[in-house]
Amino acid sequence: MPQPLAVSPPRVIYFRPHHFLCALGFAGKGYSPAFVERFSDIIHLVTQVAPHTPIEVVEHTDDICQPCPNRLGLKCATQDKINQLDMAHQHILKLTNKEQLTFEQAKQRMAQYMTIDAFHRACLPCEWKRLGLCENALIKLHQISRL
Repeated sequence: MPQPLAVSPPRVIYFRPHHFLCALGFAGKGYSPAFVERFSDIIHLVTQVAPHTPIEVVEHTDDICQPCPNRLGLKCATQDKINQLDMAHQHILKLTNKEQLTFEQAKQRMAQYMTIDAFHRACLPCEWKRLGLCENALIKLHQISRL
């Protein structure tokens, strides 16, 4: 069973690079009920409860991965695909390992650097891409950022 998020916000949340866009497009779907619940809790925390919580970029499994059935310690059962996603997102969003930023700052980077073409290249190996959730969320983010 996944560890519940603390009642008081944690000092830092850990995200692998591609999870910033996943969080933007998250719509309550996932690998297991525990994964969906954990991801929902994290998004609620970084967007509503404690939006100033720092998120640290990591090059291994993160707080979102914790209850994922594909998690193998600090790696994923599909590690090659995950590495490809992380490297592409890290490059596009100009993220560095151990860098800390808020989710709002990450959204600003996505609005600035993650074009729709870059999204299609970066997320090519993602099994969730075909649902269009992240693409639609990115389009909406671009529209909002132009206002």
